[in-house]
Amino acid sequence: MSEANQPKVSVILVAAGMGTRLGAGIPKALVEVAGSSLAEHAVDRILEVPGIGEIIVVTPPGDQRLTEQLRVYGQKVRTVAGGASRAGSVRQGLAEVSAQAEIILVHDAARAFAPASLFTRVLEQLQHPGCTAVIPALAVTDTISIVASDPLGGEQVVQTPDRSTLRAVQTPQGFAAATLREAHAALDDFSGKELEAVTDDASIVRSAGGTVHVVAGDPQALKVTHPDDLLTAEQLAGTGTTTQRKVPQNMLLPRVGTGIDVHAVSADPHREMWLAGLYFPEDIGLSGHSDGDAVAHAACDALFSASGIGDLGTHFGVDRPQFAGASGVRLLGEAARLVREAGFEIGNIAVQFVGRRPRFGARREEANAVLSAAAGAPVSITATTSDGLGYEGSGEGITAYATALVYERPAEQPGK
Repeated sequence: MSEANQPKVSVILVAAGMGTRLGAGIPKALVEVAGSSLAEHAVDRILEVPGIGEIIVVTPPGDQRLTEQLRVYGQKVRTVAGGASRAGSVRQGLAEVSAQAEIILVHDAARAFAPASLFTRVLEQLQHPGCTAVIPALAVTDTISIVASDPLGGEQVVQTPDRSTLRAVQTPQGFAAATLREAHAALDDFSGKELEAVTDDASIVRSAGGTVHVVAGDPQALKVTHPDDLLTAEQLAGTGTTTQRKVPQNMLLPRVGTGIDVHAVSADPHREMWLAGLYFPEDIGLSGHSDGDAVAHAACDALFSASGIGDLGTHFGVDRPQFAGASGVRLLGEAARLVREAGFEIGNIAVQFVGRRPRFGARREEANAVLSAAAGAPVSITATTSDGLGYEGSGEGITAYATALVYERPAEQPGK
């Protein structure tokens, strides 16, 4: 097909994510690999694809750094501020796409090293009659199991799908422009929570009744999510090796801390059980200077460890009468304040507790929400038993283990 007869193609590059799991301290698309940001790497590869008419980069709301950085690409690359969710960000990009666009590709800046050949494969599939939606995907090599909470507070496998039918979906995802616009228009009936749950545009098209076709993906379309992914990204960028890694100059390396807290079950049968910020009226509470919330206390200790500002005893010890009987939620909120006061931001906190009681599985999400609100950062909690071994197994006490990730707050630039 001659270039004159090719359909007009626009690309929406979603680059609005904050990249909390990456822990870089800056929006993920700004993280540098081999001297260029992920957004720049993504744009460079898109520009290698014949027939791309425009690139709309969706940037973090209120942050102009990507807009300034991408000015060097000229008028073919434009930016627009993103929304409160991924779906909202794509809709912001759609509003900027030229009305003459016949095909729209939606791509993630986190998959910055997706090769031009992958874009071409998606575009070629869209040339088939009746094909209006295409995604690239890789076969799944691991066994994938669906799990649910079990009666012991852990998880159990409820189904193991045939992996030959499973695919790991990538971007760019390609759509006939009208198909994508109509599918997103249907999102007007979605609640905010439903919009947050939307992870890709193919699922939006399917929910609107469309058929989504699949082409072979590419391992180079790695999604940079965790710090370890940057090593692979450096290799894809053509620099770095498995034994030597160049640290991006503007990446703030995370600091990791661990915490542990042990509380015995109280001898007072009327002691209230508070754990992970929740009240469990059917159980006897844990002994302690405060409310005995081992999960919240371990989270505090992990934060102090990561930021290097002492430990639980330093800040909330028995010599501090103002914290006698204090709730775990109050202590975690105070710990988060102290960490931020020391010049750090919190990436996330993960806690696992070991104990026979309370029954926790059904209230996990509630606990995650309560402690996340207290910390002002994501907190995830898991629970397990010790198969009847030790004081946890006999029901005499509970042990909680926590890991926290923090990063130094970037210094303000002169004149800002």
